Amino acid sequence: MITQTCSIVAADILCEFLEVAVNQILYIRNLYPSGIFDRRKKYNVPVQMSRHPELNQYITDVIAGIKPLLVKDEIQCISVVIIHALQHPVERFVFEIAPPSSRSLSNDSFLINIEQSLRAFLLRINTCDAALQSNPPDCSFKILVHTKSSAVFSMEDSQFIQDFPWIEADEHLSALKDSSMTPLKMMSSDLIKMQLYVEESATKSSIEDHL
Repeated sequence: MITQTCSIVAADILCEFLEVAVNQILYIRNLYPSGIFDRRKKYNVPVQMSRHPELNQYITDVIAGIKPLLVKDEIQCISVVIIHALQHPVERFVFEIAPPSSRSLSNDSFLINIEQSLRAFLLRINTCDAALQSNPPDCSFKILVHTKSSAVFSMEDSQFIQDFPWIEADEHLSALKDSSMTPLKMMSSDLIKMQLYVEESATKSSIEDHL
């Protein structure tokens, strides 16, 4: 029962963080006009949250869909894929998530330490522009969820998945050719183990040159 409770708490924390992180990536990487975002604070860090109804619904549905998989430790990674207008992926923000060797909830200071770690993730997202090339104009994005094979059965049994069906991603979106990787942040605790890195396609600059 304690392990189950820890898994639920970890999933709640991760879902709350991922919603903010996805919004911040979209803002920092200029996927949408800055005017659709409102400035807020999370973990005492200034963040930008979308107020576009359709965008918000998509992010909400994805987060709700991954939560039961997070509880069961069936997710390997979650990636925000930035796609050029010609449907070429040019950039991927990858959140690799792994279960810690053992989960436990100790005290309030333990949760404060997790919050500080997640704060550091957001700060790195806020400053990642300095290490990345600009994206071509008119890019879009998709959220890809890489799961363990056992997750297929969980998803088939989930009523939510039936209401918001997931589809297998096109293979070319799952990997970037000739990409470079920029590590951003990692954390390891008794509740959450996660690392974030960005992959950039080597073709990004050539796409811009031909525009």
